[in-house]
Amino acid sequence: MRALVSVSNKEGIVPFVQKLVELGVEVISTGGTKKVLQENGVNVIGISEVTGFPEILDGRVKTLHPMIHGGLLAMRENESHQAQLSEHGITPIDLVVVNLYPFKETISKDGTSFEDAIENIDIGGPTMLRSAAKNHQDVAVLVDPADYDGVITELKNNGKTELATRRRLAAKVFRHTAAYDALISNYLTEAVEEQHPESLTVTFEKKQGLRYGENPHQQAAFYQTPLASEFSIASAEQLHGKELSYNNINDADTALQIVKEFKSPAVVAVKHMNPCGVGTGATALEAYRRAYEADPVSIFGGILAFNTEVDKETAELLHELFLEIIIAPSFTEEALAVLTQKKNIRLLVVKMEGEDTMKSRIVSVRGGLLVQDEDQAGLENAEVTIPTKREPTEKEWEDLKLAWKVVKHVKSNAIVLAKDGQTVGVGAGQMNRVGAAKIALEQAGEKAVGSALGSDAFFPMNDTVEAAAKAGVTAIIQPGGSIKDEDSIKKADEYGMTMVFTGMRHFKH
Repeated sequence: MRALVSVSNKEGIVPFVQKLVELGVEVISTGGTKKVLQENGVNVIGISEVTGFPEILDGRVKTLHPMIHGGLLAMRENESHQAQLSEHGITPIDLVVVNLYPFKETISKDGTSFEDAIENIDIGGPTMLRSAAKNHQDVAVLVDPADYDGVITELKNNGKTELATRRRLAAKVFRHTAAYDALISNYLTEAVEEQHPESLTVTFEKKQGLRYGENPHQQAAFYQTPLASEFSIASAEQLHGKELSYNNINDADTALQIVKEFKSPAVVAVKHMNPCGVGTGATALEAYRRAYEADPVSIFGGILAFNTEVDKETAELLHELFLEIIIAPSFTEEALAVLTQKKNIRLLVVKMEGEDTMKSRIVSVRGGLLVQDEDQAGLENAEVTIPTKREPTEKEWEDLKLAWKVVKHVKSNAIVLAKDGQTVGVGAGQMNRVGAAKIALEQAGEKAVGSALGSDAFFPMNDTVEAAAKAGVTAIIQPGGSIKDEDSIKKADEYGMTMVFTGMRHFKH
């Protein structure tokens, strides 16, 4: 039996090859792998001894040779193939152990040049892997050190690997090379600034299996992008608590997207992918109290996201509630001591500083994907106009800004009421806009008096303005653009309200 070994990731390679040699396997190796093995006393054959040709072009060409690929691709039961091997003096290769140049690791580093990235595109490695995987009827191929022990066990017990094992390993190889090529193609596509190319190949890495999906009868898993932003649930560090569920992950992602809108201390409470309370303040404690008071009923069993450190005093209040998850950039040791008294609560740390590098959002539909830019636009990107007779006061502007930041993350049709640094009413996912407004106004109750209303899209009729005015709302922010805008403006003027047009809608489906 002959094996070819050439790895960039040398984890476990020395003991693995030592065991191969002990089992009587002849080993071919290349470059750095050969050097490491020989330094550890493992007898291997250099690739040039097999090909009769030196490694050239700084190692770019070493295994691309008929003496290698003939040995990989020849079918053992094909008499013609075997005759050709004999004619050309080619020895079959029965086991391939290859992993690839670290392209992902290279482009993940700050300051990596385009030239460095290109030099870390592996050519010979994927070619050997694909050749061996195609011929898995006769050749075992390993790309993952996690598979070393299983192959050794089969070789010891049977003198060969099982076909089922070779088929499973071949499938893993093609997943691996497909993911590798996807990273390269996406890197080059971004480099030439091409948007929405004729084909889109995306790749994800399994982060964890999940107990179930949205419901117990649905199986699920969590995958992350290979170059995930540090500001993401996929990159979160879990300090405490039981495993995240499918619904936890969705809700936590929503909470993060909202809390990143704020620079000063803010707390976001989320239930079922909609905010039920958002609070801002001078401290984490003040922001939390406002988020809690926004909806003390819905926050029960919810998910909280802080954009600032959680301290002991805040933790003591949090400890009084049943919460699924608390997300923050950090927790003090005293806060952790309080919160970890509850066995199941999940505590996640997410880096809040720096740029969010995830620029696109991908949503699956049956039979396809929808791809769009992330909605990162704020008021600074809007064309703000004030069509009413009255302009907002300074306090109303603060409430309007809060309502606008939050409504963008609420399922459409969406209405948010804000007042004094907190949301006081949220109407989400309704089939008509006045229905969403009625829910938000009912939730706010007396707090609606003097509040600001944010709408994710324009008002098709003036009924929402009238309902808001009668409840005591004094200011409205909405995109404008309806053919009946004038009706809403007149209604606002009738009640002495101020209204801001942004020229930008924030549908969220």
